[in-house]
Amino acid sequence: MANSKNILFLVLANLFWAGNFIFGHMVVAEISPLQLTWARWLIALVALIPLALIVDKGAWKSALKEWALHLLLALLGVIGFNLLSYVALQHTTAVDVALVGAINPASIAIVAAIIMRERLRGISILGFIVSLGGVALVLTNGRLSEIFTMDYNVGQLFMLGAVAAWTLFSVLGRKLTSPPVTSTMIQAIMAVALLTPFVLATDTDFTMSGGAWTGLLYIAFFPSVLSFMFWNIAVRRIGAARSGIFLNLLPVFTVLLSLALGGPLSLIQLIGGVVVIAGVTITVRPPKQAIN
Repeated sequence: MANSKNILFLVLANLFWAGNFIFGHMVVAEISPLQLTWARWLIALVALIPLALIVDKGAWKSALKEWALHLLLALLGVIGFNLLSYVALQHTTAVDVALVGAINPASIAIVAAIIMRERLRGISILGFIVSLGGVALVLTNGRLSEIFTMDYNVGQLFMLGAVAAWTLFSVLGRKLTSPPVTSTMIQAIMAVALLTPFVLATDTDFTMSGGAWTGLLYIAFFPSVLSFMFWNIAVRRIGAARSGIFLNLLPVFTVLLSLALGGPLSLIQLIGGVVVIAGVTITVRPPKQAIN
């Protein structure tokens, strides 16, 4: 029964994250990526602050000793990843963004081996190469022979930047000793503080349709708060390796949600997505135990 709950938490976490791409694509049609990134975390703090105070019981005092690392992570993950993702969504589809972003688990494994000296198996390198092949299919629309000469979709390139930001955020975040909810709260506060002057200096018009406001509220509470909670509960119970495999559901859910809302899906996107997921599965698969 407990294992079923953990699986449910992981499934819901990825489902809500997929919704971030779907609703994000809708919201950035009416406000800028900067406005969305700022507003998302400002609203999320309404839930994150009391949640951190209740769950972590004042851990923010000791967490502030790591303020420099929190600031770096806020720049990479809270600002960098989200801002680049939303810029990408202005130029390409939610499905494209999710498929390019699906390489994240494999890229994290590779960078962790380089920066954190974590052990990297040969099979993981193979998985990373396979994932890159899938992303290349999506980026080139199947024209791999033109990979160095063609004009790329700007949105896909911005999403590659988002992948790089999230990879560094995930790897460097392992150095934190602060509790996860408190860490997210502190980084969100820092991000909002850093972005506020830019929002005030550029565009303070938040005129949106009812649908866009619904999308913004969804992004603020479901991916920002609930996905984070569900993910960390499951990771603590069954471990990061087993939980990481469920990240493969993110592009799948994004495709399904997009199709349900009438979005397009090309054959190349489908093939590329399958190749990416296959590569990621190879990368995160735990080694077989030796039989004595």
